[in-house]
Amino acid sequence: MYEFIEGKFDIKNPSFVVVNTSGVGYHIEISLTTYSEIKNLDSGRILTHYVVREDAHQLFGFYSAKERELFRYLISVNGVGVNTARMMLSSMNTSELHTAIVKEDINVLRQVKGIGAKTAQRVVLELKDPLSKLDIEIINTNIVSNKNKEEALLALQTLGFSKIIVERALNKIIQSAPDASVELLIKQALKVL
Repeated sequence: MYEFIEGKFDIKNPSFVVVNTSGVGYHIEISLTTYSEIKNLDSGRILTHYVVREDAHQLFGFYSAKERELFRYLISVNGVGVNTARMMLSSMNTSELHTAIVKEDINVLRQVKGIGAKTAQRVVLELKDPLSKLDIEIINTNIVSNKNKEEALLALQTLGFSKIIVERALNKIIQSAPDASVELLIKQALKVL
């Protein structure tokens, strides 16, 4: 029904944004991935997915078309609702989630809050083939098992930073410097957090 909503971002937080369009404020549920893209913007366009349930009408918003497409694939899986799909997209960016599904990495999917072994297996079983045809970059998953990354992650969490945001920052740093020391990872992450 609504393809996108464009306007001024009156309220932004990690779980929703209120977009003011011609004096009407649209409350749109978003993922952390979308929030990280819009957090420094005053206005913009949010692609939407409209959900009508018996007890609520909800708008879910996405910064990119690929994220929205992945969300739609996820909610097509039996047992994965809109909130679980949003949680998955908040825990990993589009490329990471796509890679985990295509490479059948059940353990990565199970790290998402609310995803058990059976749901993770169902997601892989139902989405591996259709997602392998999408034009989304398959990323190197070796960064998941980096010991230095784990130590830096723990240190930054101890300082009070969110695990999800820190993990994304560390993944970007490790992609450009795979052999970075713990100290270097922490210093570089602190610059972007």
